[in-house]
Amino acid sequence: MTKHIKQIAQELSQQADKVQAAVELIDAGNTIPFIARYRKEATGSMDDQILRQLAERLEYLRGLDERKETVKASIEEQGAWTEALSAALEKAQTLAEVEDIYRPYKPKRKTRASIAKAKGLQPLADWLLRQEPQADPFAKAVEFLTEEVVTVEDALAGARDIIAEIASDTAALRAKLRSFYFNSGMVVTKAAKDEDSVYSSYYEFSQSVSKIAGHRVLAIDRGERENFLKVSIQVNEETALNLCLSPFIRNQSACAKQIELAIEDSYSRLIHPSLEREVRSTLTEQAAEGAIEVFGQNLRQLLLAPPIKGKVAMGLDPGYRMGCKVAVVDATGKVLDTAVVYPVPEFKKVDAAKKTIHNLIEKHNVEIIAIGNGTAGKETEIFAAEVIQELSRPVSYMVVSEAGASVYSAGKLAAEEFPEYDVNLRSAVSIARRLQDPLAELVKIDPKAVGVGQYQHDMPPARLAATLDGVVEDCVNTVGVDLNTASAPLLERVAGVTKTTAKNIVKYREESGAFASRKQLLKVKGLGPKAFEQCAGFLRLPHAADPLDSTAVHPESYTAAHALLEICGYQPQDIGSEHIKELPQTIKTMGEKQIADKLNIGIPTLQDIVAELLRPGRDMRDELPAPMLRTDVMKLEDLKPGMKLKGTVRNVIDFGAFVDIGVHQDGLVHISQICNRFIRHPSEVLKVGDVVTVWVMQVDIPKKRIALTMKQQENMKQ
Repeated sequence: MTKHIKQIAQELSQQADKVQAAVELIDAGNTIPFIARYRKEATGSMDDQILRQLAERLEYLRGLDERKETVKASIEEQGAWTEALSAALEKAQTLAEVEDIYRPYKPKRKTRASIAKAKGLQPLADWLLRQEPQADPFAKAVEFLTEEVVTVEDALAGARDIIAEIASDTAALRAKLRSFYFNSGMVVTKAAKDEDSVYSSYYEFSQSVSKIAGHRVLAIDRGERENFLKVSIQVNEETALNLCLSPFIRNQSACAKQIELAIEDSYSRLIHPSLEREVRSTLTEQAAEGAIEVFGQNLRQLLLAPPIKGKVAMGLDPGYRMGCKVAVVDATGKVLDTAVVYPVPEFKKVDAAKKTIHNLIEKHNVEIIAIGNGTAGKETEIFAAEVIQELSRPVSYMVVSEAGASVYSAGKLAAEEFPEYDVNLRSAVSIARRLQDPLAELVKIDPKAVGVGQYQHDMPPARLAATLDGVVEDCVNTVGVDLNTASAPLLERVAGVTKTTAKNIVKYREESGAFASRKQLLKVKGLGPKAFEQCAGFLRLPHAADPLDSTAVHPESYTAAHALLEICGYQPQDIGSEHIKELPQTIKTMGEKQIADKLNIGIPTLQDIVAELLRPGRDMRDELPAPMLRTDVMKLEDLKPGMKLKGTVRNVIDFGAFVDIGVHQDGLVHISQICNRFIRHPSEVLKVGDVVTVWVMQVDIPKKRIALTMKQQENMKQ
C-alpha cells in the first residue's frame, strides 16, 4: 500500500483501500468531479469535497517527504548524519518539525555565534556546557585570549553567544516552547497612533492564542499593515525561561551561571522573536484557511442558487450621472432590447424613465426584474417598486449582487460575447442573467470578485484561487451543462475540458451545427479519449436521439443502462415517463445486488443509473427553495425594533450572517442571535440564499446599520 495512505485514511475517517484507490485515480490524471461521480465503487462514494481534502493532504505529505530528503542530503554532505537524526526525521510529522531538526545544520548568514566560532571560542562553549562543579570560567577563558579576543569577558561573551544559538537550535526545546506558546500565549494589541479608526476596538485588546477567532486575526493583521495597531504575542516569561533552562542547567556551578546568562539572552534575542513570528504566521495561515473555507461554502451556495427558468427578465444596472442601464433578455438569456433611463429624482426624468420601462415590459412580456445592488441601487429599487404597482400584469423583482459585473463587462470575454453593446449595457445583461441562471453567468467572473467572503483580498492568492476554482468546477459538474447552448466559459469548467478545448467545442458547434450525440465530441479538435472519458457524463443533450445522452449516465455505462431496461421490461423511450416510475420497486423485488452483479456494475452506479432513468437531466437546484422575489420596498426609516420580516441570506461569515430584508441595506444577524443553542459557526445553521424570518433589534440610521435576530421576538424584548 502506498505510503501515507493509512495516515490519510485515519484523518479523513475513510477506509484505507478506498483512499488507496482514490490516490491511484488522482495519480492517473482523473479529475475530482469524474472520480466523485463515476468511480464511487472504487472510492466508497467519497464526495468532491473529501476528495479535494485527500488530494491536498497527499500533496502536503509528499512535499514533506521531499523536504526530508533535501534535509538529509544537506546534513550528509556536512558529514553530520547520525542514526538519531535519521530516527528524528522519520518521526517528524510536519514541516515545522523538519525545520527544527535541520536548524542547527542549516547554512546561516553571519551571526554572533558564527563570529565567535571563527575566533576559536567553540571549545570554551563546549567546556562551559560540561558544567564541572569546581571549575572557574574566568580562569579558563584566559586560555582563549588572542588579538581578536582581548579580554576574559570577550571570551565568555563569545562562548555564551555560541551556547545561545545552540539553545535556539535545539529541536526538542523548540517543540516544547511551541506547544507552550500556542496553549498559553496571548495576542495583545495596542494603538499605534492616537487616531480613531475602524480598528478602535483593538486599541486595548488581548485574547488567548488558542481561542482567538480567525476574523479577529485577519482584522488585526490588516490593522497592523495599515499602521493603526502594534501587535505582540505575550507569555509568562518566567515559565518560558524555566522551560529553556531545564535541558541545560545541571548544577549551581559558576559554569552553570554563564550558561544561564546565555539561555536568558537566547530566549529574549532569538527564541521569543522567532516563536512570536511563528505563532503570528500560523494564526494568519489558519485564519486564512478558515476564511477561504467560508468563502468556498458561500460561493458554492450562491452558484447553486435556484435558477428562475422560462421567464423573460429585465436587468437594471443602477447609476447616477451615467443613468440606469436597462437590458431585457428572453428566457434563454438572449438580449431582446436595451435602454438607458434616469430614475433618480434629482435628474427630473423619472416620468420618462417610467414610460420607457413600462413600454419595455409590455413589449417583451417581462415577468421579473433584476436590480443591481451598487451605486444608486436604493433609488432604483424604489423606482422599480413604484413601476410594478402601476402595472396591470404581475411582475416581481429581486436585488442581486452586481459584484464583478463591471470587471466582466469591461473584459475581453464580454467584448467577444456582446461586441455591439456598450460596456455599461453589458453589465445590465449580466445582472438579468444572474437572476435567470446564477451558475451559468457567474462562471464568467473571477470567483474572488463574486464578493461572498471576508477579507478575501488578504488571502494567499494562489490558495484562494485554487479553492474557489475547485468550488466552481464542482458546482458546474454537479448541475451538468447543455452541450449545445453552453458558453465557452461554462464549458471550460467541465471536468477534462481546457480553455482551448472549450473554444474548439463552440467553434465545432458553429461550423457543424448542434451536436446530435455525445460521441461527436471525439471529432472536436484536441478532445481525445481521456478528455472524453472525463467530460462526457457532465455534458447533456436534452433532445438527442439516444435518451441517455440527456442524462448524467456516463457513456461507459450505456450498455448496462440498456440491459437494465431490458431486464426490467422497459424500452429506451420509457426513460423519464410515468411508466418507468415502478422501476425502483421492480429492482427491489428482483434484488438490487443480483441485478448489479448481472450488469457487472456496483450498487452505487446502479442507483445513479436508476435515478437518471426516472428523471433524465434532473437539475438538483430545482429542488431547493425558490428565491425570494419582491413587489414593494421599504426604507431604512420604516424599520422599528420588534418588526418581523422575511429576508434572504446574502453572506455568511465567522461572526454572523448578512440578510437582505428589502431596504437595500443588509442587516446583520450576529452569531449569538441565530439560534438558541450554541453553534461554533453560522454555517452550521445558515447558507447563502436561505429565506429566513428575522426580527429587527436595532437600527442605526446615520451609520446605516441594522441589527437583526432570528430568535423568537420574546427573547429580545427588554
